[in-house]
Amino acid sequence: MNNQLERLISEYRSLQPFNEDCKKKLEKKFRLEFNYNSNHLEGNTLTYGETELLLLFDQTKGNHELRELEEMKAHDVALMMIKSEAAEKDKPLTEKFIKDLNQTILVRDFWKDAVTQDGQSTRREIQVGEYKKYPNSVIQSNGEIFEYASPQETPMLIGDLVKWYNEEADKKEFSTVELAAILHYRYIRIHPFDDGNGRVARLLVNYVLYKNDLPPIIIKTAEKKEYLRALQQADAGDLRAFVNYIMQQSAWSLDLSVKAAKGEEIEDQDDWEKQLSLLKKGLGKKDDKVLNKSEESLEYIYKNVIEIFCNNYDKKISKYNNLFMSFSYTISISNGTYSGNNILKCLDNIYKKKGEGKYIAIGDVIIIESAFRDLIKPYMTTSFKSGQVIFSFLENTYMVDYMKYRRVYSYDELLTEEEMNFIISNIGKELLQKIENIVNS
Repeated sequence: MNNQLERLISEYRSLQPFNEDCKKKLEKKFRLEFNYNSNHLEGNTLTYGETELLLLFDQTKGNHELRELEEMKAHDVALMMIKSEAAEKDKPLTEKFIKDLNQTILVRDFWKDAVTQDGQSTRREIQVGEYKKYPNSVIQSNGEIFEYASPQETPMLIGDLVKWYNEEADKKEFSTVELAAILHYRYIRIHPFDDGNGRVARLLVNYVLYKNDLPPIIIKTAEKKEYLRALQQADAGDLRAFVNYIMQQSAWSLDLSVKAAKGEEIEDQDDWEKQLSLLKKGLGKKDDKVLNKSEESLEYIYKNVIEIFCNNYDKKISKYNNLFMSFSYTISISNGTYSGNNILKCLDNIYKKKGEGKYIAIGDVIIIESAFRDLIKPYMTTSFKSGQVIFSFLENTYMVDYMKYRRVYSYDELLTEEEMNFIISNIGKELLQKIENIVNS
């Protein structure tokens, strides 16, 4: 990887200076890609097109919370900040600048749902630009909990990190990309703020690259699993795995820049080509005909929408489990209702009832909801359900309903992850409001 990256950097530098048209094209591409992907990794639901509309034309569409719009625009300001700071070649990295980045991307103080160390749900005030007041941790893919630096250790560790970076930048023993990757990893191990750490880490990587006249990297939301896996490998002692991952992302940016300098097309076609391939594989060529409801198209939606939605739904809504004596999911279809605390097993029942190779019968509606009974602490006898998510399968389209939210899709169109997250987020908020009303009544 090192040799390939060195060749790309050498070619990139040999083509400098880029003409103005090339510079503008690359600046727009990297600006949109970085802002969209870095925010989307953290749950922002704006699509790429909505991000472009907001940042380039200051216009909005879609159903989004104000905070999502504010934070996308603020993240764009932070991108300008790192470019400006990096332009001052002799100016060292400072602790204040890191705090300023956090304050900028989070806009203003706000309240956030959280979980206490004993597993209880709570709400905490996030003070932007201020180091964390509470311990933070992450559950890794193997189920183990990784604890970040304590609030007491954080100021000293960030001071040491800034000192280390400035010294290593002067010594030049690491390559630019290696230094950027290690700075990211050492920063993320501290996790100094109550929110915004991932975005600040990725901003710092690109601060280092800009400072050394290299293009920024884009960690794409589609590669989130690979990104987190590389971080976990570093946690296990294999720092080189994460450095190599960042090198791969740098290679993508350099290759894109070289293509632009040579007058080649730089729009990333990977995503749509993969989607087209998936559609051809799953649905076959339709020769411009409207794709109707069929066993084949319903199976495609079941596998690529229903199962994924239920898995994401479980990850979020199951956080309420330990507040209640009993908790269950319910999935209803035209010929029965299936309940249990494992949503995927409920889905399996649908599959089994339909028979081998049969997913959803023509005319079916799938209704998904969760039910809660009796608060544990403080103990209260109560029961309530979440709002229903309804998937309806029509002749030429399928429809998704949740309360006042309704979207209609053709059978070759998938409900996006952003749309799934929007629905699930609102279910979570609805449940929190119901619990607070019960406790405060």
